[in-house]
Amino acid sequence: MIKEENKRKNITSIEDEKEFAIKHFIDSITCLKAVSFKDGMTLIDIGTGAGFPGIPLKICRPGIEVILVESQAKKVGFLLKVIRDMNLINISAIHTRAEEIGKMPRYREYCDLVTARAVAEFRVLAEYCLPVVKIGGFFLAMKGPKLAEELIGIDKTITILGGKINKIVNFNLPITGDERNIVVVEKIKPTPEKYPRRPGIPVKKPISGE
Repeated sequence: MIKEENKRKNITSIEDEKEFAIKHFIDSITCLKAVSFKDGMTLIDIGTGAGFPGIPLKICRPGIEVILVESQAKKVGFLLKVIRDMNLINISAIHTRAEEIGKMPRYREYCDLVTARAVAEFRVLAEYCLPVVKIGGFFLAMKGPKLAEELIGIDKTITILGGKINKIVNFNLPITGDERNIVVVEKIKPTPEKYPRRPGIPVKKPISGE
């Protein structure tokens, strides 16, 4: 479905089938290495794009609820088509910005798990994601080989937003050997009401411990 959609609209830049399988599908399900995915859990995938990692995780763990969040209308339309054509249940796609989902009463501190992959730098991601994680839940930040740079001073940012780093899972993708890291952030207290800030502000002025 993605290959067909790419002929009409640019859904993903990776077109080689083997590279696509490794860097999208296998990369997505590495989240299963990081935390337990149990039936009845709710997962929000922020900035899901063409549905990664949310849809592969739903296929592997059909008992979870998945909410796909994407700011581009054309991609949301594609996601809805995939959900319908694959007869996936208990999964939805929402057309909204990452900064806005955490302000919605329906989703604030609602989810057991939140994923984000190739969306923004870690400080920005934390502001997008932690407001929707319930206390005791986890935010999974999927990162590449430059993680160490993004972790400098991150503890203060995470603390302000109500979380703490639980662990970092390091591994290499098969065949390509590409380095991947999943930072598992546990939600330990409520996120202050002021976060997330309005669209555009988290990127311009990432939280740095002010």
